[in-house]
Amino acid sequence: MYLSPDAGIIGPRSLCESMATEADPDAETPDTYEQFRSHVEQLNYVGDAAGVLQWDQEVMMPDEGTPARSKQSAALSTLHHDLLTDDDVGEWLDELEDEDLDPEQQAVVREVRRQHDRAAKVPGDLVQRISEATSNALPVWKEAKADDDFDAFADTLEELIQLKREYAEAIDPDRDPYEVLFEEYEPYLGLDTAEEALENLRETLVPLIDDIKDSDAELADPFAGDTYDDDTQEELVRSALDYLGYDWDRGRLDTAPHPFSTGTQFDARVTTRFDPEDPLGALGSTIHEFGHATYTLGLPDEHYGTPLGESRDLSVHESQSRLWENHVGRSLPFWEGFAPTVEDGLGVSGSPQEFYEAANTVHPENLIRVEADELTYHMHIVLRFEIERDLIQGNLDVSEVPQVWNDKMEEYLGVRPDTDAEGCLQDIHWCHGSFGYFPTYSLGSVLAAQLYAAAEEEIDDLDAQIRDGDFEALHEWLTDNVHSHGARYETDDLIEEATGESFTADYFLEYADEKYRDLYNC
Repeated sequence: MYLSPDAGIIGPRSLCESMATEADPDAETPDTYEQFRSHVEQLNYVGDAAGVLQWDQEVMMPDEGTPARSKQSAALSTLHHDLLTDDDVGEWLDELEDEDLDPEQQAVVREVRRQHDRAAKVPGDLVQRISEATSNALPVWKEAKADDDFDAFADTLEELIQLKREYAEAIDPDRDPYEVLFEEYEPYLGLDTAEEALENLRETLVPLIDDIKDSDAELADPFAGDTYDDDTQEELVRSALDYLGYDWDRGRLDTAPHPFSTGTQFDARVTTRFDPEDPLGALGSTIHEFGHATYTLGLPDEHYGTPLGESRDLSVHESQSRLWENHVGRSLPFWEGFAPTVEDGLGVSGSPQEFYEAANTVHPENLIRVEADELTYHMHIVLRFEIERDLIQGNLDVSEVPQVWNDKMEEYLGVRPDTDAEGCLQDIHWCHGSFGYFPTYSLGSVLAAQLYAAAEEEIDDLDAQIRDGDFEALHEWLTDNVHSHGARYETDDLIEEATGESFTADYFLEYADEKYRDLYNC
């Protein structure tokens, strides 16, 4: 999971004016674009500060810190909103649309225009209420999950849904509110593209999963029957981050109830969590968050504070985490290189092929999304997408969520949760108010396959380099073709630049079918 530094953020002009004019009253007045850019940088710095507070709340803050933190986060949310919707921003944008700007400047104007036009329609008091509600929701969700008590979270969830409906209605009262919210996370591919991709995945992967269930193949599991303490697992995942090339001078590793990554190109942090019976879970989670962080760290330093130094929204961000988690971390070449580290670190004996099989075993009976295998994962996404869409559209009552969740889990995966903690309370996203986020997970997985196929075409014997633990060429390809562009291109244009094709699910479906039919002889 990736948390934008300004997640939950929806300044007054005096802040920028004091910085621009008080230092040298006789200085020449900057041109319109320079004034505009300076203002944009300030509002992004505020968003980044809010991101650090959110990271702290989920990782290190004392349990009783929520009342103060909710007020702090709300204050920064309001300041960010004021800076973004300031009258000067609208005037600058109008002026700049008639200016002869270079392509990079045009991209900055386009991205800020989109953000400004949406935010200007949202009342500041609503922004503050949403920020306080999401901050207050976190401990409520944690306690409800720990107690397996959905009713304890139901009122909070209802409040968040109502607030987000109000938010969507403020932006565009004539459109599907869920579509409006989806555009917070993926503004360019369109909800219709997401729905088509999810339907394609459901129709294609369910028969494949059924064939795997019917297969007689038994994949190896060298980790079964033993337990692994947190310290041992942490040492292993730190070794994995070293192995993949994580920049510790610009990052850190911590634990969190729900793993995530957040930060900037100067400070991109990752978190993970440990299960004593499943060291592959921590390893996969850490590699996933490394993928997010390496994207963030690959953004251009010189453009920090502007859209040119920001990631291209969550579908692309998720493509980076899924590429490293699945196409690298679950590949046989990776295990041919990394197996000795696992053997030494965990005291486990196994061949690279056995580790590879363990990392790719399909578990339809698994209830937890973040522990799901590469195939059934998408059924978890479909389930959540359908439920949150119906909640926002008013077609599902909050009280019905546990029952509908369990029914859909049984329909799509043939398994039914015994508890809400393993069912509808397992994810953190709704307590963040992140309705519309889930489809980007599957969009990102699909895009990861398309990008990886393009990288394989251009990098000589990529498998051999991964087998040797040499990831430099892959890092460089991703940086050159994705990371370095920031948000210069709209999503489809970025995909076209990187791969020569528009967004397509074909590469993922071909990759999944070939890989898993080979593993399961089906």
